[in-house]
Amino acid sequence: MEEPTNVSPTTRWIYLGVGWLFVALAVIGAFLPVMPTVPFLIVAAWAFERGSPRLHRWLYQHPVFGPPLTRWRDHGVIPRYAKWLAVGSMTASVILMLIIGLPFVLIGGIALIMIATAVYIVTRPSSVEASRK
Repeated sequence: MEEPTNVSPTTRWIYLGVGWLFVALAVIGAFLPVMPTVPFLIVAAWAFERGSPRLHRWLYQHPVFGPPLTRWRDHGVIPRYAKWLAVGSMTASVILMLIIGLPFVLIGGIALIMIATAVYIVTRPSSVEASRK
């Protein structure tokens, strides 16, 4: 039996829908190198926490999905390969916008957001051991 939550049935179904959508995106991301996995799992965990404590526990106890979620929750860890992929993807996006010929003001605004995001990503620990220093 599903555990009760403090939200209305309609809101609970919305949270469950969001959770399963992001689990599906995470599974796709596990097979496609250009899509992230863990950020989608973080959103799914957030949604399941509000819509279904049972599914939230399942996600954290899952043999594949659980360990990276736990490393993020407990230590803020982003693996080095994920940092490279994220920063590389953001750089490629800015280059693509330049090639397409978007207005420089728009590119500049987007680039500033991406730079701030990249700084945040790069400054997170790359391993649990690094988070303890």
